[in-house]
Amino acid sequence: MDPAELTGTVLRTVRSAAVGEFGAPVPARVVVERPRPGGSGDYATNAALQLAHAAGRDPLDVAALLRDRLAVQPGIAAVTVTGPGYLNITLLHEGDPVEDALAAGESFGHGDCLRGRSFRLVADEHPRALVLADSLRRLLLAAGASLGEQGDLVRVTGVAAPTGAGIGAGAGRGLGELPPDVLRWAFLRAPARQRPRLAPELLLRREANPLFRIQYAHSRTAALARAAAQLRIDTRVGTRADGPPAVPPAAPVRHTRSDGVLLAAIGELPAVVETAARRRAPDRLARHLDVLAGAFLGAEAAHPALPSGDEEPTAVHRARLRRAAAAGVALRNGLALLGIRAPRHL
Repeated sequence: MDPAELTGTVLRTVRSAAVGEFGAPVPARVVVERPRPGGSGDYATNAALQLAHAAGRDPLDVAALLRDRLAVQPGIAAVTVTGPGYLNITLLHEGDPVEDALAAGESFGHGDCLRGRSFRLVADEHPRALVLADSLRRLLLAAGASLGEQGDLVRVTGVAAPTGAGIGAGAGRGLGELPPDVLRWAFLRAPARQRPRLAPELLLRREANPLFRIQYAHSRTAALARAAAQLRIDTRVGTRADGPPAVPPAAPVRHTRSDGVLLAAIGELPAVVETAARRRAPDRLARHLDVLAGAFLGAEAAHPALPSGDEEPTAVHRARLRRAAAAGVALRNGLALLGIRAPRHL
């Protein structure tokens, strides 16, 4: 279950309770986000507080009812109530996302949910339509579909750019000079029915364009792998390549909150790719890569993967290096499905 599907599940559950239990106004939306400090699980929501306010009921009573209904939904392992009525949701995870990513390599994120289905992509000549069609082709193939003349028709059309930000030769000042990855990201990041933001002064600002953070995150995972090799840290077997065994940790390796966020983001990639393919929505994958990059950079900032100074590498360092490598696999594969480079050096 990816974040979009979980949000839909929570919203349906809240709406059902609003109508069937409380006779309260049906909310238009709910917020599902990563747990804040002190929270637990994979995701958290204040939906119970929102519904309790509309229904004039005790938030803890509402939270208990929603907890019981959400806990039996497919893909959800557990739901707990914390504080005044926050719901903390733990998803079902099959296997270890780090080991899955490292074992699958270039095929991580690919699946067979559309196996046996055939599609025929037809795009108009609008530049954005051509980019969307190319990414959809990659996503459909990654989901196990085939492409051919006799498949189900998928028509891809471009959305006219805003006035003053046209596309193509002579249509938009400066757009023809944008790096291909940057323009492609702008086309894919916005949902297909929305106009992309094509202002060069925004697209080329590193702090304003998430693509630069995603590409930097991937290059950082590659840099960590190079540094680990130089330090002769063998992350496969837990020993130095030509030296004595690494020093064992004083206590069992435990996941920190930032580790958990990163593990969840890595593990969600296959479900996000499946959803993007089924719904013909590359923007879902683009948004997830931004989340994944932020999770990796946050985990690395909080708990560096490499030993410092004369510190000997431990099982903790090796585990963090493996998580970094798995994040690199996920970022690289996701960018490839968008047709965007994953640089090893920046």
